[in-house]
Amino acid sequence: MRIIDPHVHVWINDPAFPWPAENPNPPAEDHTAEELLALMDANGVEKTVLVQVIHYRWDNSYVAHVIKQYPDRFMAVGRINPEDPASPDHMSMWTEEHGLHGMRLSPSRDASGDWFKGPGMDPIFARAQDLGIPMLILTGASRMPDLARILDRYPDVDCCIDHMADAHPDNPEERQLLMDMARYPRVYVKISHTWSISQQGYPWPDTHGMVEEVYQTFGPQRIMWGTDWPVCLSKARYDQALTVVRDEMKFIAPEDLEWVLGKTVLKLWNFGEA
Repeated sequence: MRIIDPHVHVWINDPAFPWPAENPNPPAEDHTAEELLALMDANGVEKTVLVQVIHYRWDNSYVAHVIKQYPDRFMAVGRINPEDPASPDHMSMWTEEHGLHGMRLSPSRDASGDWFKGPGMDPIFARAQDLGIPMLILTGASRMPDLARILDRYPDVDCCIDHMADAHPDNPEERQLLMDMARYPRVYVKISHTWSISQQGYPWPDTHGMVEEVYQTFGPQRIMWGTDWPVCLSKARYDQALTVVRDEMKFIAPEDLEWVLGKTVLKLWNFGEA
């Protein structure tokens, strides 16, 4: 069974990849591609999608550098400034000149994220559609209706909801907002962050009911796991972020596990495979 991680962050303190002025307190500890490769090899993870970390703001240079170094192991998703009118052109540049495949938007749940409801989303999603790249959305369940309105206009854009929209397992309204997105056939969900939303220890059993609902609602070919390393290290080891899905979620049928752990990821990031 192929295991491909669709959600990891890397960074390095290196003048070649400077921190932006807006980040006066960058992380002191590096988490590099080479450290990640060692973890992947130790845990049987074949390939990984790097998701641009917020510390670099809109400069995707480090992940672009990494995928050129290790093209057989990594693909990358970038970040753009959603309030910059030039962002669609930046999307094209990072995609066509640097090999990134996908862009991530992170609208906050409060009013500061209301740009997600504004006219600036049309040129961004239109460009994603033209480029044939997925859009990753990091936000809360309360933003799902806003996302739905965008996808009504751009139904041909593949869209991945990160971390189950951090819906709370005990909040039926939030869960339903997430499940409602299943009506869009090109919406995918990462069943990650169980370690974050759980009130219990590994294997975070109080989250399994919600994961099973996502599995039943979206189907195995539209859900994928993800470690969210190294963010997960506050509550979970890299290997636990894998084993919780592979070994502990017994409700996932063995033939479906192949999709959740790898084949679904390859639908959006094919790593050059036919």
